[in-house]
Amino acid sequence: MKSRRIAGIVYAATTAIVVAFQIALAFGVPWGSFAMGGAFPGQLPPALRVSAIIQAAILLAFAGIVLARSGLALRRWARASRWFVWVVVSFSAVSLVLNLITPSAGERIIWAPVALTLLVSGVLVATAPTVPNTAA
Repeated sequence: MKSRRIAGIVYAATTAIVVAFQIALAFGVPWGSFAMGGAFPGQLPPALRVSAIIQAAILLAFAGIVLARSGLALRRWARASRWFVWVVVSFSAVSLVLNLITPSAGERIIWAPVALTLLVSGVLVATAPTVPNTAA
């Protein structure tokens, strides 16, 4: 149970970094070469800045699912998180692959290890034994 909580904390903390990056992109910070395959160096175009906000929201929902599954927060989501955590894990696996094959070297260097961290911590949370009485 302790490893599940630690993995949940690692997932949430790592996600917070990615969310901060996405919000910075949305507000026009010129880090486009580290996102979207580096296709838009500098500021992202307006449509992709909106996309960055949507991605941040999705990532926050994923963190909520992992926190619920790990028993750290959102205990009312505990039952649903048993299944939804596999969506999070699947997304993390796809993210890792995409960050490994991106044409942007900066993206590979920065985001592939982040994606790997999210995948490993997500799998640890997903595969840990269910804690009794976590739904409140």
